[in-house]
Amino acid sequence: MPIEASKKIWMNGKLVDWENAKIHVLTHALHYGSGVFEGIRCYKTSQGPAVFRLKEHMQRLKQSAKIYFMEIPYTVDELCDATKELIRVNEMEACYIRPIVYRGYGEMGLNPLNAPVDVSIAVWSWGTYLGEEGLKNGIRASISSFQRISSNVIPPNSKATGQYINSILAKIGTMMSGHDEAILLDLRGFVSEGPGENIFIVKNGLIYTPPQHASILPGLTRDSVIKIAKDLSYEVKETDIDRGMLYVADEAFFTGTAAEITPIREVDGHKLGKPGPVTQKLQDKFFDIVKGKDQRYENWLDRV
Repeated sequence: MPIEASKKIWMNGKLVDWENAKIHVLTHALHYGSGVFEGIRCYKTSQGPAVFRLKEHMQRLKQSAKIYFMEIPYTVDELCDATKELIRVNEMEACYIRPIVYRGYGEMGLNPLNAPVDVSIAVWSWGTYLGEEGLKNGIRASISSFQRISSNVIPPNSKATGQYINSILAKIGTMMSGHDEAILLDLRGFVSEGPGENIFIVKNGLIYTPPQHASILPGLTRDSVIKIAKDLSYEVKETDIDRGMLYVADEAFFTGTAAEITPIREVDGHKLGKPGPVTQKLQDKFFDIVKGKDQRYENWLDRV
């Protein structure tokens, strides 16, 4: 999706004009993928803009950086404050937020430890990732021929820049086959996740989602949906899912900051049908929460 420019980007503690937020062509992360990032959303509410689970996202950013021996020179609270300042400066009512920590300019080679660690945060207006039509009526998915990275190849629980080449290949492949999104299997052949989303299925009123050992990124939207579902008295099982279970599911949906809760209406030509009652109920509750309409989840919103 095209990027809609805003006014300022936060770079290493300073607000920089959007068009001047540049890096050197020999930046380490550009050559080796040595960076970590987050995707966060700010929603418009009746009490002004509110960021969904901001602190937890920044905590995960810190954890991702730790795996790659990157010391972020800012605390979680400082990163949260910078994000809210940036939203205010850019006068955004709702936006997508992209913090990124990366090895900067000054060193080349596979030993990154002497390269500087740079931090930037950008915000811009960004609509529904998989389309408004997909959000309402569901999307068509296919199982990718590319396997999801495993923990002994690249730690999948870190949201690192370089590892998304795996997701890009899966995404392009599924689009070229005429589908909207991919589903990747783990090294054992069990369902893992989408290129940038976690996945859930519903069967006989029970909700299933792959566990962390299925090479997933433990998504914060995934975590939110599990908690919401339990609050709505649904049973949620984190368990291995095979492709046959996908084909005969009553319902299926993706979750993620960009995708939010997007129903899946078809997998590999197997039609699951229009979004089912469980998906719709979770989706409705999720959007009530992020828009500040359910006070029970107020602690998930960081008011700007």
